[in-house]
Amino acid sequence: MIFKNSLSWRDILDLTLLTVLFYAFLIFTAKYRLQKVLIVIFGFLGLWSLADILKLQALGWLLKQFWTILLFSTIVVFQPELRRIFQSFSGRSIFSQRYSKAKVIKKIIKAIVYMSEKQIGALIVFERNVPVETVSEGCVKIDGLISPELLITIFYPLTPLHDGAVIIKGNRIACASCVLPLAKEVEFDAKLGTRHRAAIGITQETDAIAVVVSEETGSISVAINGNLFRNLSEEELKEILYKELSIEEND
Repeated sequence: MIFKNSLSWRDILDLTLLTVLFYAFLIFTAKYRLQKVLIVIFGFLGLWSLADILKLQALGWLLKQFWTILLFSTIVVFQPELRRIFQSFSGRSIFSQRYSKAKVIKKIIKAIVYMSEKQIGALIVFERNVPVETVSEGCVKIDGLISPELLITIFYPLTPLHDGAVIIKGNRIACASCVLPLAKEVEFDAKLGTRHRAAIGITQETDAIAVVVSEETGSISVAINGNLFRNLSEEELKEILYKELSIEEND
């Protein structure tokens, strides 16, 4: 093979586009947590290549027969991750309409802080791109403008809707009393209740953000991408929500 002494502009463009595509692919897999899918597929391809290099005919033939089955099994096993991708393409951003983002979040934080002080248990889910209702059950439609009073009333003990999650879409409370999927493959602190497990679970299934107020201690926690951040102050809560929801103070 003969190599050129210098790169042409086509070579530079070719390498640049290849680098951009590879980087975008890595970001895509990280965003939708597809690393496990890639490990299975590349592991299978690596074993297949090894069988071909070492002339292992029986193993190579067997792997070739199982290729279609592997692809089908991968789709079945990793169905939640793949579903989240397709849903995000058709979903809407949490702040797709014109209104004060910061003002809405401040109202929600005001309600959360009050419920924390009074030890009123609460679970508030901020929908982003992936529709939360597709992986939840028992939701009661609300479709009301956000206000601290309405949120506190919903979660007040013994009210009909207090025992589930509230879903926030934009500047509205979309629904309440939602039963969310519980977390999978996570080691739990024995003190964590169902609300915390549901908060982790919904952020494993979707790209939502979930805020939990503990009924026992009044502590505030936030779940993001299956990770739980506990015992947050009002300022820490505000900082996380502003960052994750891309809100500026002057919005």
